[in-house]
Amino acid sequence: MGWMHTARFFTTAAQLDQLPVVTVPEIAFVGRSNAGKSTCINTLTQQKQLAFASKKPGRTQHINLFSLGRQGVTDAILADLPGYGYAAVSRSDKQRWQRVMLNYLVSRPSLTAIVLLCDPRLGLTELDEALLEAVRPRVEAGMKFLVILTKADKLTRSEQAKVLSITKLNAGGGEVRLFSALKKQGVDDVARLLWQWAHPPESEKLRAASTSSQDGGDDAQPDAEDEASSED
Repeated sequence: MGWMHTARFFTTAAQLDQLPVVTVPEIAFVGRSNAGKSTCINTLTQQKQLAFASKKPGRTQHINLFSLGRQGVTDAILADLPGYGYAAVSRSDKQRWQRVMLNYLVSRPSLTAIVLLCDPRLGLTELDEALLEAVRPRVEAGMKFLVILTKADKLTRSEQAKVLSITKLNAGGGEVRLFSALKKQGVDDVARLLWQWAHPPESEKLRAASTSSQDGGDDAQPDAEDEASSED
């Protein structure tokens, strides 16, 4: 799936009101710090340092957008959101970022799909479940949702099957995939799924446009003081 390999840096933003308006599908990657989000993005795009993996998890404080599309034409945006839940980040920073992330996930007009990265050895944590609950209305309204169980190579086959089954029950109707950057497990499957989500059939596009029109198409604007903080 060479489409993912076209990823290139687009822009970065420390606050939601700094994000540009885009008219193509936007796919957001979110997850706890140390869940393997940066590694997953770099593996999918076959680029070693597209997504920044900090040596101090929780320190990167920006939302990074990457363009996707062949021949330099952008047909989708990949959004890399800072990781959450890392203990070394101050309580105020955690709370600030949680507000930013919530506002982004529930109000970003161009957001088409959410990819939640999860370490299967830990399972869905309390913060992951809170995120699932927050985006549930948008998922029920048709937004695509995927849970990627990273570092699958650290589990036996029976452990993989068990955690996959449990996560599917808790994913709120979303897709679930096992993934290993080391063994390249699930890479093509995830890349293919994201391409399909960014290039829906014409009937689905028309239905989405109709829904947007009925909703009024208002762009929700979060408070200016909300700032992003933390990463994986």
